Amino acid sequence: MAQPSPMPVRAMLFNALRFEAGWMLCVLGGSWVAAVTGAVLLGWHFWHWAKPGEWRFIALFALLGLALDGGLHLAGGFDFGEQTLVAGLLPLWLWMLWPLFATLVFHSLAWLWRYPLIAAACGAISGPLSYLGGAALADVGLAPWLLPVQAVIWGALCLGISRYAQRVVTVA
Repeated sequence: MAQPSPMPVRAMLFNALRFEAGWMLCVLGGSWVAAVTGAVLLGWHFWHWAKPGEWRFIALFALLGLALDGGLHLAGGFDFGEQTLVAGLLPLWLWMLWPLFATLVFHSLAWLWRYPLIAAACGAISGPLSYLGGAALADVGLAPWLLPVQAVIWGALCLGISRYAQRVVTVA
């Protein structure tokens, strides 16, 4: 199999900035904005960027997010106040961040998966920071134990993505 050509820097930046804009709109806009934002950004991704079969990864990642964050909510990790919850587990805006993050995996973050320990460290640091920032902006209460647990989850998740990406795709 021929090595894929590296993703142009401009495309990597656009992919990353598109996610960051989606993150901000979902967190600040709430569930209705997240529904529209997620539909538009995921639709655009699938239409213009997605690799064959990537939709399966994104769908599974969304379900994983519902299970992980939903379980943490049921364990008392999140206090969403009066927000409407999907399946009684999460507000749509938080759940939508999972498939949006998944759009980065084979694109702007593809380089990271070649370095499993760095990927794990990045996940362990950036995952909890993302939750901390999102909670502050969306008025969500976090249990004191949640961020250390998120560090473990996101470190392991990014390590797993790294191993998966190395098996499934020749990383550019």
